[in-house]
Amino acid sequence: MPSSLPTHIGYIVDGNRRWAKQRGLSASEGHAAGYEVVKTIIIDTIKRGVPYVSAYIFSTENWQRSPIEVNFLMKLIVRVLTDDLHIFIENNIRLRIAGSKKRLTKGVLRAIEEAEQQTKHLTGGQAIICLNYGGHQELADAFEAMRDHVGDQVITPDVIEKFLYTPDVPACDLIVRTSGEQRLSGYMLWRSTYSELLFLKKHWPDMTTKDVSSILKEYERRERRHGS
Repeated sequence: MPSSLPTHIGYIVDGNRRWAKQRGLSASEGHAAGYEVVKTIIIDTIKRGVPYVSAYIFSTENWQRSPIEVNFLMKLIVRVLTDDLHIFIENNIRLRIAGSKKRLTKGVLRAIEEAEQQTKHLTGGQAIICLNYGGHQELADAFEAMRDHVGDQVITPDVIEKFLYTPDVPACDLIVRTSGEQRLSGYMLWRSTYSELLFLKKHWPDMTTKDVSSILKEYERRERRHGS
């Protein structure tokens, strides 16, 4: 029998600001709380046997937020890639970043390169942090990268996949979005064709490892057809 565990779970991290507003806190405090939960949920999901876990933490549209909020988010991202990198190393988890490099500062790019280099040999699972990610942008970047490589080759889905961000990462078996919103917002546009979808009402900072158990049980109940 096939494994009841998904190979790839994608988390759409949503609700940090609403969580903070409900508590009379600043948006930055909400993001800080959500940041801690991202590490917990990713590591716990991988430890339960899911080999690929991705998290949508900053979209290409998030640049429209205030400069103060964007700068704070970037500092959190650099922190997870530097100060907290040891957590992933200790758990034997490879850390990868998926998204456009455009608009990212040299400091962020350097942190990305070093984190990926230091964890590339780890085999306990892969955490894919989607930073400056957008489904349309991923395809646009893929088509741009194809220009000098495909020549007269017939363009097929298999060819396109080779030029995606982290091309070896499989499609999402399950995408989970928190905070009650029932849309994908361009997340894993190419990899979500047959993804199971799960929308949770709770805000991201309220997520716990108990929710990971519930998510995996819900996935086990699903009957996946893949168009058949």
